[in-house]
Amino acid sequence: METAMKLLNCRGMACPQPVIRSRELVDAGTAELEVLVDNEPAAENVERFLRGRGYAVDRAKEGDGLWRLTARAGEGAAVGANPVRAETASGLGREAGTLILITTESLGRGDEGLGEKLMTNFLATLPELGSRLWRLVLLNGGVKLAARPGPALEALQSLAQSGVSVLVCGTCLAHYGLLEAKAVGETSNMLDIVTSLDLADKIIRP
Repeated sequence: METAMKLLNCRGMACPQPVIRSRELVDAGTAELEVLVDNEPAAENVERFLRGRGYAVDRAKEGDGLWRLTARAGEGAAVGANPVRAETASGLGREAGTLILITTESLGRGDEGLGEKLMTNFLATLPELGSRLWRLVLLNGGVKLAARPGPALEALQSLAQSGVSVLVCGTCLAHYGLLEAKAVGETSNMLDIVTSLDLADKIIRP
């Protein structure tokens, strides 16, 4: 285990590179590291990853949109090589099952208003899958469902409260200017999303 503090400058890096670079240092046995990122989704994702590996993390916002994360391995931290499959996105520890991948705010093509109603009905019906339902992943326009007040958001919140994991793409939230509006789920990154797709027993894309 390396005890010297390592500085990792991830400013300007696109998702999910800050998490990947942080993982490389952790897998190399780094016990203390400082990570610099230039956007809040990256800061949240790096912090969640490091905490999931047993690190104590201090996150501070500095000038010019800079975020500084200082991390130190705690007792029992997973320092050193660790299988990617053990790093499942939100760290909820729930066994993988059915994953729902949602990339739009409406269901099907045709009338947009009808499509939004169908999506709300779809989300409200998902509890019928029972314990098989594991995780929802919201990408692109699908992230709007987690940020706009209405029946769809209420259905997502109900799913989250029942123990279903909801991952919301941070890059997508930033693109649509919805970072502050997100009302449900974990702000996530592409590494978490790809890992989730790999872990899932079944993937449903409406």
